[in-house]
Amino acid sequence: MIDQPRSSQRYQAKPRSDESALAKRMRELARQRPRFGYRHIASLLRAEHWQASDTRVYRLWRREGLKVPQKKRKRRRLGMSKNGCDRRRAEHRDHVWAWDFVFDRTTSGSQLKWLSIVDEYTRECLALKVDRGITSEDVIDTLAELFAMHGVPAYIRSDNGPEFVAKRMQRWLDQINVEALYIEPGSPWQNGYAESFHSRLRDEFLAVEQFENLAAARRLTAMWKEDYNTVRPHSSLGYVAPAEFAARCAAPSFATLSSPQHTGITQPQPS
Repeated sequence: MIDQPRSSQRYQAKPRSDESALAKRMRELARQRPRFGYRHIASLLRAEHWQASDTRVYRLWRREGLKVPQKKRKRRRLGMSKNGCDRRRAEHRDHVWAWDFVFDRTTSGSQLKWLSIVDEYTRECLALKVDRGITSEDVIDTLAELFAMHGVPAYIRSDNGPEFVAKRMQRWLDQINVEALYIEPGSPWQNGYAESFHSRLRDEFLAVEQFENLAAARRLTAMWKEDYNTVRPHSSLGYVAPAEFAARCAAPSFATLSSPQHTGITQPQPS
């Protein structure tokens, strides 16, 4: 007995020796990736071998006053298209690809046009091509390269842009037994995986980079695509990068690709 009331005793918390270094690295990552929340940052820290549980990073996140501005989302109707991503879902790797265009400008005001092609199942960005303009012939050339590298998908989902509905494009897809899934006009949410990818492309790349010319845009685009596929953790994939998730997926059989079935799967919805 020390003749002292128990209620007067207080535990004095001792910060870990790596606390300041961890907080510093967390701030650096938050500046590099301003659209990332604490869970994504925690995943990156653990990949760098920090002792960074979600609860610990959240505590430091709050202490440092970090936050991600919330987006305002409009309510949208699903529509009646049978080709929307909510009704015709990817069942495995290289089953359904999604493609679309996004635009930006150089510092001098010249237009830049990006073609993106994404595997809906693995979320992997298969192609991200930038040029002054991209025609249906350019799209066919890009697809031919991807088919040689990854194989031929069963479906490709897109809107009704002129490059996608061109008769030459449709004839070529028919010849190689790829079905084009065209969404309803004015319903971009039906191509949700492409829209989700473009949201991240816009937030994390186009909104923070300045392109002096086409060559600079191509160089920066290649760097961002590599980072997106191999480093950036994806929340709907269990916070692993798309390339790592794709490597875990068994390659589908040729019979599955040549005779696709439209059944539901447990794959998560586009985030």
